[in-house]
Amino acid sequence: MEPTDRPIGYWLKHLDGLLESTLDRTLAGHTLSRRHWQAMNAIRDAPLTAGGLRDALRPFWGEGAITLEDVLGDLAERGWVTEDDGRYALTAPGRTAHAAVAERVGETRRAVLDGLTEQDYVATVRALSRMAANLERRAGAS
Repeated sequence: MEPTDRPIGYWLKHLDGLLESTLDRTLAGHTLSRRHWQAMNAIRDAPLTAGGLRDALRPFWGEGAITLEDVLGDLAERGWVTEDDGRYALTAPGRTAHAAVAERVGETRRAVLDGLTEQDYVATVRALSRMAANLERRAGAS
């Protein structure tokens, strides 16, 4: 069976599931979930309010996912995140933990892209973005 014998929806769902499970295994050594990593990554460079974090993470968090409050509480308990005047930021130990996790996540990302050129990646992202825009435009026209 050729890869093109299956529809794009199959490959998108299959890849999403593989990405989720692979990243879960990558983060398990740090006792983090993908949501913890996404929150840490979102505040890596600059503090954000809870609302700003929600907006940044909305595309990644579906129904039934751990809540942002739970994630922030857990990260604060570890001493990795602090809240000051409603803005969340990584602490010095949080930045150290982020760097260690980023190294592992980078290894995983490189494994995902193994055998692909930068042009392959860019073309794939452009094609997926275009497909999404086509459907969004169609939904808006309905």
